[in-house]
Amino acid sequence: MIGIGIDVVDIERFRSSLLRTPSMRERLFTPVELAYVEPQADPIPSLAARFAAREAVMKSLGLGLGAFGFHDVWVERAASGVPSLAFAGRAAELSAEAGVRAWHLSLTHSDLVAAAYVIAE
Repeated sequence: MIGIGIDVVDIERFRSSLLRTPSMRERLFTPVELAYVEPQADPIPSLAARFAAREAVMKSLGLGLGAFGFHDVWVERAASGVPSLAFAGRAAELSAEAGVRAWHLSLTHSDLVAAAYVIAE
């Protein structure tokens, strides 16, 4: 195992940030992610979990916020609903440099918080 990362996001604080700065959605999330949450009555918990996933990836690599761009890692969903991580750009380079062969992701959210747990193997 190379590393473990976990991150928790306060959903209402995240909601306030997105309402205050609507352009954050496009800055933080890929079109794939935005399309996934679009039909949801309240997409904010799912978006918060996806934001947490990015931070958890950075932590699993021993890096801090800003190590790579927000569009360099995103969450995809299999037809079964299982989430997975996709990589591009600097995040893909850092992953390769660290020797990561596999990524494991778990997402969850409640009414109050969203969380992501990532294992770099």
